[in-house]
Amino acid sequence: MTLADRTEAPGPLPVLRAADLPSALAHRKWLIEGLWATEGVGVIGGTPKSCKTWLALELAVAVASGADALGYFPVVTPGPVLVYAAEDAPAEIHERLLAITSARGLALGNLDLFLLTVPTLRLDCALDRARLAATLDRLQPRLLLLDPLVRLHRADENSAADMAALLGELRALQRRYKLAIMLVHHLRKNAASTPGGQALRGSGDLHAWGDSNLYLRRRDCELALSVEHRSAHAIDPVRLELQDNPSPHLHIIDPGELADPRVTEQIAERILALLAQHPVLTRDQMRNEIRVRNTTLGQALVQLRENNLIERSAEGFRLRPTPPVPVPPPT
Repeated sequence: MTLADRTEAPGPLPVLRAADLPSALAHRKWLIEGLWATEGVGVIGGTPKSCKTWLALELAVAVASGADALGYFPVVTPGPVLVYAAEDAPAEIHERLLAITSARGLALGNLDLFLLTVPTLRLDCALDRARLAATLDRLQPRLLLLDPLVRLHRADENSAADMAALLGELRALQRRYKLAIMLVHHLRKNAASTPGGQALRGSGDLHAWGDSNLYLRRRDCELALSVEHRSAHAIDPVRLELQDNPSPHLHIIDPGELADPRVTEQIAERILALLAQHPVLTRDQMRNEIRVRNTTLGQALVQLRENNLIERSAEGFRLRPTPPVPVPPPT
């Protein structure tokens, strides 16, 4: 009998019954409410000089401090942040961070916000990936920000195979350390009319990879921020400007145009309480009971349906039935 004959047959792959899979509702969905999924990977994409780095650092400060991102979007799961800025000197990043924290009424010295100071970091180099992993293991950050992607590899951005391998390594780091990863990247030239992630430079794998993606485009003196999520409703586009007072920072031009995430959450809770008392309610009936703007009500209904808490029928909305708990057979 040969050694090959004596080798045991490989065991089966692990499986779970679908009903026993962990629920996404069992943990918080958001790192930053409406902007970035918890433990999500994705891209901050934009045209040249569209304040991509300003936005990335704004989000880094928000996560590290727990303060509202852009002065508006609540941070649900704050924690330490690790930043690598390949195109800016540490002194320049320090100056921008001081400006952002000053504008938000924060002290930079109080934040667990760390900057990698190596001159180069190559994600397609096994040694650099190992050193990055060791750093993540030591700091245990909630967020890793890498800016920009083009300076982090020597692969062919237009090659699906090359980019899939690179992004696969990042996804492995995300899962291993249970963190969120933001990549700053460029949109293609002359992509003004191309929607969302289709305008990202390079392979389409980059767009498909993202759980949350943010896109910046300049329109006259304003910046338009649009949002994509893999498994959540996207907020309406946000109009931004780089404001100098009291110090340089990104500012939402008209917050009144947006549905407040906190209000949406409160309205969702009131809808659930109403539906617990009534078998079915139409949208108009809910609005008359809650007395809220139609847009805010719509946002709350979308959130509840995405979380599989309510369902819509011809008669209106009702609570989604809870599946019965299986009873184990008698022994």
